Amino acid sequence: MSAFRYLIQALVFCSLLVTGSAAARESAAEPPPIIDYRERFLPVVAQQGMVVATERLAAEVGKRILQQGGNAVDAAVATGFALAVTYPRAGNLTGGGFMLIHLARENRQVFIDYRETAPQAASRDMFLDENGEVDNKRAFSSHQSAGVPGTVAGLLYALEQHGTMSRKEVLAPAIELAEKGFPVSFSLNYEITARGQRLRGNPEALRLFFRPDGEAYGIGETWRQPDLAWTLRQIAENGRDGFYKGEVARRIAAEMEAGDGLITLADLAAYRAIERTPIRGNFRGFEILSAPPPSSGGIHIVQMLNILSGYDLAGMGHNSAAYLHHLAEAMKLAYADRSKYLGDPDFVEVPVAALTDPAYAARQRRLIDPGKATPSDDILPGRALAPESLDTTHYNVVDPQGNAVSNTYTLNASFGSAIAVPGTGMLLNNEMPDFALRPGYPNIFKLVQGESHAIEGGKRPVSSMSPTLVFRDGKLWLVTGSPGGSKIITIILQVLLNTIEFNMNAATAGISPRIHHQWLPDQLLAEQGISPDTVRLLREMGHDVVQSDRTFGRTHSIMLQGERLYGATDTRRPEGWVAGY
Repeated sequence: MSAFRYLIQALVFCSLLVTGSAAARESAAEPPPIIDYRERFLPVVAQQGMVVATERLAAEVGKRILQQGGNAVDAAVATGFALAVTYPRAGNLTGGGFMLIHLARENRQVFIDYRETAPQAASRDMFLDENGEVDNKRAFSSHQSAGVPGTVAGLLYALEQHGTMSRKEVLAPAIELAEKGFPVSFSLNYEITARGQRLRGNPEALRLFFRPDGEAYGIGETWRQPDLAWTLRQIAENGRDGFYKGEVARRIAAEMEAGDGLITLADLAAYRAIERTPIRGNFRGFEILSAPPPSSGGIHIVQMLNILSGYDLAGMGHNSAAYLHHLAEAMKLAYADRSKYLGDPDFVEVPVAALTDPAYAARQRRLIDPGKATPSDDILPGRALAPESLDTTHYNVVDPQGNAVSNTYTLNASFGSAIAVPGTGMLLNNEMPDFALRPGYPNIFKLVQGESHAIEGGKRPVSSMSPTLVFRDGKLWLVTGSPGGSKIITIILQVLLNTIEFNMNAATAGISPRIHHQWLPDQLLAEQGISPDTVRLLREMGHDVVQSDRTFGRTHSIMLQGERLYGATDTRRPEGWVAGY
């Protein structure tokens, strides 16, 4: 498919979005100006504050918090809780994630790890059957697939430590959306319909997500979630105890007991969000900050940039065969290291300094043949991690004072395990498969996972989520992130290269076709839009190029230039929104 056809396909998809969400626009308390969908290929410009998110109503909630005097953290927390209402496939109260914050006055960055943890009763071989094989249904679609939720603890920690508004103020919009309801958009109708079989398999999920006649709510119909509104009120009134103790916790624990799950009241009460030190690196004079372990994203983004810094990438030409070859070879080296060295830093020692050392990158660079692909079998043997689901969500906020938030969180699979907790309006996550379910053996993704990623009570699974900030001449320049499972790391890498090396704006950097290589399996995945001649040349170099029918991730970015904010959400998925003023 040519680049032109790729653009037209995206335009058509966006037009469906505009049609499907017309009723939602009419229902907003403060309807924004209607942005012509063609403008989505250019950055949306604002001068004071901006929220870029995967769903319009939640983005507008964040903007409204900024307009009321809240800072970027207040807006990010409000957006996160609102997405739990309006974007249930990935927005959540029962999942987990990472938040990267820039505090402008202090010129300080804070990283909050609110990744889920394994219940204390979890064990190394809990998902193996009597023959020692992985029981995938139990691993992905049972009560045992749920980790201890981190989202509520993480959002509230951010608000208490770095926000300016009260819990009740930032949760009020989400409570109103859940209680009064909102018109179902084209995107939401499609998502629920597409996962209808999974959701209908659980009686409580069937009751929550479908009309009494068993059909999905139609486009424009009002969807109300009174149980979720009740849960949000418990949090607004009682803080973390409103979720991790009290009646909400008892309902979660009761559902676990009824479904042979592992999460207990003690697991919930013990959960804590953790502040960690962000990963830092430099590329072409730009400072890169991203997620530390238990994310593998920041380390390997910096590692790949270090390797690629030794080449004239601009001289090769954007998305040329030479350029993509060098990207793919750097990706292989990083993902091989990811398999061996990454883990929960509270359980295993992760050599952060060594992996991000430019001298190490220089040694790794010598392993790259400029004219031929190196087979993955010839790269350091190791154990690769299982990729996460593609159904994560990311959003960014910048406020008038220059504070910024880059936040990524997830339930893992779309709609998590599709098991709902009665009386709460919430779906359980299915994060436990992010651990090594059978250490040392291939999983369903044909990847081998090592002992350092084995299941252990209290441990956090390694993630690819990579909320990222970029500074230019000491000033915040780019806020970005993406969903995409194991592809998140390479997606963010290419956004950074597109903006820094090729001087693209935020919109162009996001929409440009992408590639991905994760070492194992030894395949170079390419989106539609890569030139057929380029694909041919890559194959002649020895790459097993597989042109994917699916797109890779969905970036949300804010670029700061002078007094202006340029926001963009790429068009790979419907209903992303830039809310600026």
